Amino acid sequence: MKESRKFDPKSIDKLNNPERFSRENPDVIWKELGLREPRVLVDIGAGTGFFAVPFSRKLRDGTVYACDLQDEMLAWLREHVPADVRTSIKLLKMEETRVPLGDGIADLVYMNNLHHELEDRDAIMRECHRLLKAGGTVMVIDWKKGETPSGPPQEIRVTVEQISADIGRAGFVDIREHPVLPYHTFVTGRKP
Repeated sequence: MKESRKFDPKSIDKLNNPERFSRENPDVIWKELGLREPRVLVDIGAGTGFFAVPFSRKLRDGTVYACDLQDEMLAWLREHVPADVRTSIKLLKMEETRVPLGDGIADLVYMNNLHHELEDRDAIMRECHRLLKAGGTVMVIDWKKGETPSGPPQEIRVTVEQISADIGRAGFVDIREHPVLPYHTFVTGRKP
């Protein structure tokens, strides 16, 4: 039997490790994105809300859809979302390649530390494209290929070239790498 690439909910403490702020600082990422008055964000593979919570605090009357496949993650989030963002974060159960939201609703669709887990990267990138408004941004952040203090096994990591190609095949343009994170690849694209 093939070993699953999916994150094991039993390791949930890894997602909340304060050390993540030094290597995946949401403020650094948000600033680098340079979004202009975003209203709707879709967090695919939201986990414990490490990005959904701080990103929701940066919105003015906006919504973050925190989507996950795993009931355990959604249950944890339901219990732990801070009171100040409880109304702006909406939890959604998703399928592997389908998010139950309408077409063209989002200003930003993002995935963090998820690309290496995907069974069908092209399908989820097409789904990101469907969810975004024209001019919207897709963001993929994942562990760099090569030695890092922690992270998934090297054999399942995805190179920056592969991530960029995946984004491009889905129809995104202006694909850029943002070299601001020490151990992660950070790539964006724009829906024309």
